[in-house]
Amino acid sequence: MSFIKFLFTKTFLKQLLYAVLVLIVLSFLILWWLRGTTNHGETIEVPNLAKMSLDDVEALLDENDLRFEILDSANYNPDFPKYSVIEQIPKAGKFVKEDRKIYLYLNPSGYRKVVVPPVVGKTRRQAEPTLLAMGFEIGKISYRPYIAKDEVLELRHKGEKLEPGTELQITEVIDLILGDGSGSLRQEEDLDEGDGLSEEGTETEIENEGDGE
Repeated sequence: MSFIKFLFTKTFLKQLLYAVLVLIVLSFLILWWLRGTTNHGETIEVPNLAKMSLDDVEALLDENDLRFEILDSANYNPDFPKYSVIEQIPKAGKFVKEDRKIYLYLNPSGYRKVVVPPVVGKTRRQAEPTLLAMGFEIGKISYRPYIAKDEVLELRHKGEKLEPGTELQITEVIDLILGDGSGSLRQEEDLDEGDGLSEEGTETEIENEGDGE
């Protein structure tokens, strides 16, 4: 019997059919095993971690077979607890694979600090926009006898004089002491060191009304 004729015999065709069936069954078993070991097609919904502490985040993500990594802190948000999650990637509600890493931004303990700009010697019109642009708020405006009207003579924070290079958190309130257009150029020498008042009179405090004159 030639080889070609053997290929068309019942014996060979029966063996070929068995081989195909075995191959199909093996392929099915392998796919089933891969799905069981790799969770093929299974996803996990990312939970909402906003305002949660790290301890709560860790517990919740462990329950969902997810991991996390902390990135640089974001800008301070007073609506969120300190050191709580302020932002996450991926966002809550997205579907990810098991063991996916969730990236977190935490709320700092307060606003960042910046150096108070050197505005002493400048006019009020120059000083106020500079301070506001840095994130500070303008508090009380006081006048002191001095020949240059509206020139900034001193900055104060919570009653204390601000020295050059002082760092404050943004949103802090800074009070301005300005010249009232009277007196002389020797305002610093004429001040009483005890209370910061002129020997010729008391500082005049006014409400902050914006740019002034």
